[in-house]
Amino acid sequence: MALPPSATKTATDAHEVASHAQSAFVEYDRRKAAEEDALLIQALQSNDREALGAFVQRQQGFVFGYLRSRMVDPTDADDLCQEVFLRCLAGKVRFRGDVPVRPWLLGVARNVLREHIRRNRRRKEVEWTELCLELDSLTQDDSSDYRIVHGWLHSCMDSLGHSAHEALKMHYFARLRMAQIAEKMRRSEGAVKLLVFRARQALKECVTRKSRIASDE
Repeated sequence: MALPPSATKTATDAHEVASHAQSAFVEYDRRKAAEEDALLIQALQSNDREALGAFVQRQQGFVFGYLRSRMVDPTDADDLCQEVFLRCLAGKVRFRGDVPVRPWLLGVARNVLREHIRRNRRRKEVEWTELCLELDSLTQDDSSDYRIVHGWLHSCMDSLGHSAHEALKMHYFARLRMAQIAEKMRRSEGAVKLLVFRARQALKECVTRKSRIASDE
């Protein structure tokens, strides 16, 4: 049996009130967490060891997840995660206070990643990290959720043609040389290099497009 118009309107109004209340609660919760994080950073930069422990406990999973998604070796991600928080403790990086804590931490983590790349240029696995940092730079600077961008990356990879997708997987994850990929794909090395180059460009365009759509919503 259909509800009368008055009852339908009442239910709709109640739903809207509940939605606004939930949004306000989430916003309040985020603001409170940001304020607590800022206080913890001020304390740890004053050599407060207890503050460091509390801050690391709150943010370690976030920072490690960001680094792990951009590195082939989980051990490297763990080492760099520790480096991020050690820099916070040593005062090598200062919290400005004009940005939320997590985007600031991502900035520190990106700098640590760039230094890792410079130190390990000859290691094959850093190429994936370089690609991820390139794609990071295409997204909005205020994007505080690395998982969104990481999801875009995997979605964009899945949208590539089969050959391009396989070539990227062999190059970045299996760490095969171009000549080895060419042999497996029964193509010339030059053709494989062109395929990988075009696949990288397609990924950049795809991530950029998703970032623009997200910023317009």
